[in-house]
Amino acid sequence: MSKSRAARLLPVIEMAERAEREAALQLGHCQGLVRQAEVQLGDLERYRGDYQQQWISEGQRGVSGQWLMNYQRFLSQLETAIGQQRQSLEWHRRNMQQVREVWQQRYARLEGLRKLVKRYQDEARLAEDKREQKLLDELSQRLSAGDPLGR
Repeated sequence: MSKSRAARLLPVIEMAERAEREAALQLGHCQGLVRQAEVQLGDLERYRGDYQQQWISEGQRGVSGQWLMNYQRFLSQLETAIGQQRQSLEWHRRNMQQVREVWQQRYARLEGLRKLVKRYQDEARLAEDKREQKLLDELSQRLSAGDPLGR
């Protein structure tokens, strides 16, 4: 007897499940990178705030021209680093969105295949039920005709 349509789809479903799992893992990895980039940006922004607070404290006591130049140079470098980290965060977010779309496509494909297999199984069950009912009807007719063996 040949394999049922549902059984023939099992290898395809297994491949789709594997592809969906891999995409989900990739999405999780990307989400981790986004969180990491967000934390790094937050750290840099807090550091800038602390550094600016230091300016306020030091400025009240008076600072030298050299200190002020060093402060401004470092603050400029810090602003550059913050800008670069923002760009990095946006890149990670865009990448994560692309990976999410791939996962969504693979998940939808997998769910479609599962529904198809369920439909095939339901159709096979219905056909089997009809076949059994036909056999029972024939047996019932034989018994009512008085010949239990159908002769």
